[in-house]
Amino acid sequence: MASPIDANRSWIAQAIAKLDEDRRQEVDTPLLALGLPELPGCRIYIKDETAHPTGSLKHRLARSLFLHAICNGDIGEHTTVVEASSGSTAISEAYFANLLGLPFIAVVPRGTATAKREAIARAGAQIHLVEPHDEISAVAARVARETNGHFMDQFTFAERATDWRGNNNIAESLFAQLAQQTYPVPAWIVVGAGTGGTSATIGRYIRYQPKLNATRLCVVDPEGSAFFPYFEAGDRQVCGGCGGIIEGIGRARVEPSFMRNVVDRMLAVPDAASIAGARWLESRLDRRFGPSTGTNIAGALALAAEMQSQGRSGSIATLACDAGDRYADTIYDDAWVASRKIDLHDWQRRFQNLTAAHPFGHDLQRADRAGG
Repeated sequence: MASPIDANRSWIAQAIAKLDEDRRQEVDTPLLALGLPELPGCRIYIKDETAHPTGSLKHRLARSLFLHAICNGDIGEHTTVVEASSGSTAISEAYFANLLGLPFIAVVPRGTATAKREAIARAGAQIHLVEPHDEISAVAARVARETNGHFMDQFTFAERATDWRGNNNIAESLFAQLAQQTYPVPAWIVVGAGTGGTSATIGRYIRYQPKLNATRLCVVDPEGSAFFPYFEAGDRQVCGGCGGIIEGIGRARVEPSFMRNVVDRMLAVPDAASIAGARWLESRLDRRFGPSTGTNIAGALALAAEMQSQGRSGSIATLACDAGDRYADTIYDDAWVASRKIDLHDWQRRFQNLTAAHPFGHDLQRADRAGG
């Protein structure tokens, strides 16, 4: 008879084999070129993370979190997995939990887009709704205790679960694709703060590769999020007050995964700019992306206009985080936007009149890392 240790090791080996096989079957996400005739000296590239099987950037993170938890001994054959998420991470983790035959509970804000909640349910997960005044991570930790399960905690483990040196992470994939372009070393990479895991991975990778010495990392975040004032002043105890309009990014507290010292600049983006950015991108690519992609685009265009005004040419790369079909009844619905008292007109005008002479981002809060 096999010992409990042998049986557990056998399950671990099988689980890792399933996760590795799933990765091998994937085709890498494409790099989209965004034409900018208004700013001819700059090119913007968008890595389309919606091409993952679960439709978002969080697919990579979810696989890494499962591998990390399994190898740490936190997840076994019958463990209930619990995660706090505004939707996309929960969708991706539900996919992998289903692949491994594990029960999964997603703790999500009540205001999460309906399409995302439906996608979580389709993956066979339970949904535990959180009221606006509740701290989502604390609720998820409590649910994990009550079910004798494991709280995955993306906000703490995102930066440490991903191998930033390589191993098919997003930085390695992105820079390999950019190496084939006209400007193989981009001037800027623009990403949202989110958990902090993506910016930590890319920022560390840039420093790990001497050939990327000229590349800078800009993190964009909704106005009111805690990350910007923390980056600016260094006080990790600072609190934010985001309204939850831009799902997936913007936090009331500074999460442990956010690595301030690998970021070169932060921009705080108004919600109206993020929504207008997503809608503008649809007009250029004939595809809809989520609001956090709009935040990325607002930051990328601000940097492109700045470069153009300085007489510099080069490229900027950013990410398409998730697909816009999940937000048909929110940011793409005029009535929904109006009900949140968000006026898009000023920012829509700016997106339609891009010029270097009128810096696109002059109304975005900006902070640069001390010492460059």
